[in-house]
Amino acid sequence: MKFRKSLIALSLTAAVLTGCNQGNVQSSAPATVSNQAVLTTYADIAHATFEDALTTAQALRVAVKQLLAAPTDANLQAAKDAWTAARVPYQQTEAYRFGNAMVDDWEGRVNAWPLDEGLIDYVATGYGTESDENPFYSANVIANTTLTLGGKTIDATVIDKKLLAETLHEVDDVEANVATGYHAIEFLLWGQDLNGTNPGAGQRPVSDLDTSNCTNGSCERRRQYLMAVTDLLIDDLQEMVNNWTANGAARQDLFGKGEQGGLATMLTGMGSLAYGELAGERTKLGLMLHDPEEEHDCFSDNTHFSHYYDAKGIKNVYLGKYTRVDGSVVKGASLADLLAAKAPAVDLEMRHKLEITEAAAQAMVNAAANGQTFDVLIGENNAQGNQLVQNFVDALADETKAVEGAIAALQLDDIELEGSDSLDNPTAVLAD
Repeated sequence: MKFRKSLIALSLTAAVLTGCNQGNVQSSAPATVSNQAVLTTYADIAHATFEDALTTAQALRVAVKQLLAAPTDANLQAAKDAWTAARVPYQQTEAYRFGNAMVDDWEGRVNAWPLDEGLIDYVATGYGTESDENPFYSANVIANTTLTLGGKTIDATVIDKKLLAETLHEVDDVEANVATGYHAIEFLLWGQDLNGTNPGAGQRPVSDLDTSNCTNGSCERRRQYLMAVTDLLIDDLQEMVNNWTANGAARQDLFGKGEQGGLATMLTGMGSLAYGELAGERTKLGLMLHDPEEEHDCFSDNTHFSHYYDAKGIKNVYLGKYTRVDGSVVKGASLADLLAAKAPAVDLEMRHKLEITEAAAQAMVNAAANGQTFDVLIGENNAQGNQLVQNFVDALADETKAVEGAIAALQLDDIELEGSDSLDNPTAVLAD
């Protein structure tokens, strides 16, 4: 996924943080822990988390096949449930994006958003028919076997993985032309979210996938698209699992940076996801604009969980511990161990801030369980909901300051964390 980016250079001359009242947060470390062991744990957790993302995507494919074999409301709901379950491990991988170029370059194939859904399928009349920025805004490949690009005709007679990945995804170099990944699948399962800031996700009828009782036309092609995009997601996830194996390219790239470079990669991922991406682009921007379209899992109204597990992934990296979908635990030497030995006050501060962030994320999850999903929380005239979201933003910003403290304590140089106009230059956002 690619966004408007503004990088902020973080000062590495900050004094070591002093202790404060941090409740029951405790720091403990082994007598010795090596930088190399910390990097190995980090890579092992990456492999396990991407492997869980793959496993749950494979379960999603089973559910999709069952849905297509027997298009019933129960099977549609089972596919939706499988999609939601697949998001749990995947979101915990996102702390690996920043600093790991191989992951960041790949990520747009599986998690790009927001998407102009008119490229894929039918949309409501209020969506409009054209966009100055996107000539494929309402191309509707499911309804059309040919498309025109730059005077050339695209043959879309068969909707397969090659068409989606090589031709349609980001067609015409427009990032909103998302044809692949989790969110394309989400749209095909849920349909447009036309509820604005009212509770409720999209409401695609199962008959949209039933050739014997077809609604909204082109049901066979819609089925082709759903199967192809699900298969493609699995291919892409398998690629990243392979990259983090013992001899995988991403693991070798990490170790090739040296110990200090590897630690810098870890902290870059933590801070950039926390600040520029999660606090800024995914949360504060929607709060500023009160725009229900600015939610990460907008068709399913699952954004509260996406944010929760993004934050969880940052905590996993710091503590060197990941709980797999089968309940087993991958753990080892961690950044927390290094800092507990070298700068215990910094470690305590980092742990404390991670817990505050998790509590703020949990508050949004709790609100969603009571009908206040993320699009409702960021809506206008919802002061209480807005404050819950702002609490999460503030917690992430404070967490990033703790990351800065860790960077300084470990004497790591030349680190830049991802920024966001939403946080760093809000007047520019509001002027757009």
